[in-house]
Amino acid sequence: MSVDVTDLRAFYSGPLGAVTQRLVGRNLHRFLGSVSGLRVLGLGYAVPYLGPVRHAAERTLAFMPATQGVVNWPGTGRSASALVDPTMMPLPEAAVDRVILVHAIEAVESPAELLQEVWRILTPGGRLVLVVPNRRGLWARRDATPFGHGQPYSRSQLGRLMRETLFSPEAWAETLYVPPVESWLTLRTASAWERVGTGLSLPFAGLHVVDAIKQLHRPVTVQARRAARLGTPVLVPSPAPVPGGV
Repeated sequence: MSVDVTDLRAFYSGPLGAVTQRLVGRNLHRFLGSVSGLRVLGLGYAVPYLGPVRHAAERTLAFMPATQGVVNWPGTGRSASALVDPTMMPLPEAAVDRVILVHAIEAVESPAELLQEVWRILTPGGRLVLVVPNRRGLWARRDATPFGHGQPYSRSQLGRLMRETLFSPEAWAETLYVPPVESWLTLRTASAWERVGTGLSLPFAGLHVVDAIKQLHRPVTVQARRAARLGTPVLVPSPAPVPGGV
């Protein structure tokens, strides 16, 4: 179930959303590293995390699913946002160097198809930074925030999904140990919750943040699936003739 873009924008404009942006962004940008001269795509609702990226990258795009809706981004200058089908994005193969997925995997009908499409548009050695609700966390159980909608994941489920779609998880972080309650006390103590949860490796973090690298081999099934969706034929090499055959 996808959250409407109006609700997403309202959440991030509030105090709990600001705390979320700060805590999640700290891990996300640590994994993302330097993007100088790179092409970066934010998919889902990644615009709260794209500000620092936009000023350093060669190009930054914000794609938002049609089921969610789209907002103009950035607020000034030429728009870099678009409404797309996340399993058939309007980009050629190997078009971007980094992809940030936020409010995406948990909201689509076929997470595997989405990740296969991300694999297609990433350059060889390209990296994916993925933010996903934790199945064991409090945030996935409370629908007052965007992370309480859709399908949450355990760490093992997420790792298996990425391996099946040709991504190798390189680093993991857990974040949002603060309860998803917009009160003065929780907002003021959010950093303390984060330090304690991270330090003790507690299991009830709200989100997984994963850094994964694109594997370089590509199965025929990925090509065939996209060709079938586009209605184009897949060319399969003919078997070599058998010597002496009729």
